[in-house]
Amino acid sequence: MSNIKWPFLGLAVLAAACLMGIGVAIGEQSWIGALFSVIILLGVMGFGFSYKAKLRRAGKL
Repeated sequence: MSNIKWPFLGLAVLAAACLMGIGVAIGEQSWIGALFSVIILLGVMGFGFSYKAKLRRAGKL
């Protein structure tokens, strides 16, 4: 684990921020904000999984 995969770290931090945003939005009783955070989270997670699959197919992962 000496190699840090920076794109994956960035996606993980962004996904964690979306999860925190969901919690904050629920705490503030903003269902629109929670829904917006869930949509962004699904996009980030989907992009991360597709990016990982692309790298595996290319033999770089």
